[in-house]
Amino acid sequence: MAIDPIPAEVRARLRELRLGTRRDAGGAGLGQHASRSRGAGLEFAQYRAYEPGDEPRRIDWKLYGRSDRYFVRDAERDSPLELWLLIDATASMQQADGARPAYRKFDAGCLLAACVIELALRQGDAFALATLGAATPLLLAPAAGARQRDRCLIELSRIDPAGRWPANGQARQVTARIPAHALVLLLSDFFDAGAVELAHRLADAGREVLTLQLLTADERDFPFHGGRRFIDPESNAQRHAEAAAVRERFLADFGAARTALARGCAARGIRHTEGFLDEPVDAPLRRLFGAPEVRR
Repeated sequence: MAIDPIPAEVRARLRELRLGTRRDAGGAGLGQHASRSRGAGLEFAQYRAYEPGDEPRRIDWKLYGRSDRYFVRDAERDSPLELWLLIDATASMQQADGARPAYRKFDAGCLLAACVIELALRQGDAFALATLGAATPLLLAPAAGARQRDRCLIELSRIDPAGRWPANGQARQVTARIPAHALVLLLSDFFDAGAVELAHRLADAGREVLTLQLLTADERDFPFHGGRRFIDPESNAQRHAEAAAVRERFLADFGAARTALARGCAARGIRHTEGFLDEPVDAPLRRLFGAPEVRR
């Protein structure tokens, strides 16, 4: 993954989104939180160099006239947000669509993580990153700033999804580090029961949890024809089937599983959405954070 993987048009749309918690918004949703970190608040704190994605209205044009450089006005807010990004790096996250085989669920998860990190960076918030699964799982402690962003993206680029969902020990090591006030975003296809259990356990422990289920368009639509061989990437179990004969049953069962996941999350106060590989990468973020969606 490139150090700056976010397409320009997506970066521009990110300006409409804000990270926040229901606690900060009085239970009314996920708007801009109040913090004593720097951001787009009311009380002036300092100037900083303009970065792509900053709102043009925050540029100090008088200072530009004197320096011929763009600077934006940072301000202070009342309470910092600590974001924890948890990314499924098991073998099933290698899955891609037949129409776009080089773009896997894990790639979409990394790109979504980069987008959310940009939101946190713009607000001056701390963010942490952990992957679960893979040969070498990743855990980066929370910090703020561009250096933390670059470190997260570099480390993610080194991860190759593999294996099964880890034993409880690895997951508990991660969850034990997450403080009560944190906002947790779990990115997964949720094909492993352990991923669902992790989200539920965090919510039951009082953490504010968001879940984003990453799916291929092929999984959603089952566009296959003729005889097919289906392989479980984690167990290597295989099944031969005539696509037309199993399509209706697959779509019904898969739809029921997606509905059950959403209902289980809702019962615990978890904000849940789905993301598909054939839609704009920021579409699920807009569903989570309440901004209007952009269609292709």
